[in-house]
Amino acid sequence: MGEAQAALRTKYQVLFRHLDERQRRLVVAADAERLGRGGMSMVAQCSGLSRPTVHKGLRELHEKPLVPGRVRKPGGGRKRTDETDPSIVAGLERLIEPATRGDPMSPLRWTSLSTRHLAAALAKAGHAASHETVAQLLRGSGYSLQGTAKTLEGKQHPDRNAQFEYISRLSQRHLRQGWPVISVDTKKKELVGPYARGGREWRPQGKPEQVLVHDFIDPDLGKVIPYGVYDVGQDRGWVNVGTDHDTASFAVESIRRWWRSMGAALYPKAQGLLICADGGGSNGYRSRLWKLELQRLASETGLEVTTCHFPPGTSKWNKIEHRLFSHITMNWRGRPLVSHDVVVSLIGATTTASGLRVKARLDKKKYPTGVQVPDEQMKTLKLRPHRFHGDWNYTLAP
Repeated sequence: MGEAQAALRTKYQVLFRHLDERQRRLVVAADAERLGRGGMSMVAQCSGLSRPTVHKGLRELHEKPLVPGRVRKPGGGRKRTDETDPSIVAGLERLIEPATRGDPMSPLRWTSLSTRHLAAALAKAGHAASHETVAQLLRGSGYSLQGTAKTLEGKQHPDRNAQFEYISRLSQRHLRQGWPVISVDTKKKELVGPYARGGREWRPQGKPEQVLVHDFIDPDLGKVIPYGVYDVGQDRGWVNVGTDHDTASFAVESIRRWWRSMGAALYPKAQGLLICADGGGSNGYRSRLWKLELQRLASETGLEVTTCHFPPGTSKWNKIEHRLFSHITMNWRGRPLVSHDVVVSLIGATTTASGLRVKARLDKKKYPTGVQVPDEQMKTLKLRPHRFHGDWNYTLAP
């Protein structure tokens, strides 16, 4: 009997790893029936199953087989919470919906709608459910974990869509002529030093990058101001990494450096340049200094410089945001910007599968704020406002 028991025990150890609970019962029951008298005790001892479980297997051996894929008969197992307590789903929705609609009388109006808070609130209302059960009920009712979605743009300018169409037409015209179309903007200012940054990167287990616990600016390293130029036709990016102030002079100097280092070689026969910019900031349409600096750029390059500004509140539609800046952000996620060289290197190493290539340079030049442009100087500009929204669309001739 000792050898037979050892053989059975080995058999069950090998088979049970590949069988579900019903299949295990049936195998053990078949062996018990084959062994006859004393067989039930032997298989129960060797398999680790209880005698009632083996008895159940013996009954199942002579019953009609279950539908393929089922382990238990229909109706088997623990009843679902919403079956034993039909009102729990309605109670759960009453807790969620008032808070969603902003009802000030909701008990969870000012509380995070976590499954644990909801389970506790259900318990006070007489419904017993764990936080795991609450999560299952929510999913069954069509709820899911979601963040906020930036879709509300607030009050829209009446000429919003017309301006988008105007920019599109001008861009297509310039590209057909082989002239450059660039999208420009200032990226978010960044502190330089061993500061914490959002995102994660692969590192040895338990060895995260050590950073400062505070975000006080380092007086020696300061911060950087990346001003980007995205070439729409060539899918190329240029980023001028400033260290002083984000002024109109800095913005146009960034465009000037792009033209000298990239643009002039890519567009040797160009007679015009189209700049797509936001409506505010250092390249805003109200800035006199921006227009003065663009006039100097036009005179230096011999190009007709046309600028089209996006309507207020629509900066996210500027191509540079999702064609260049988003990829830079992904490339340096989780990486402390410990020096100016690191910032420039990380920006310059940004690429995409679609072919984006980026160049970056450090700009330590000083750009003072508060520069005034008098009316007399504005009158000297060769500024031609366009017929459609001349405040947003204008050309500066050399």
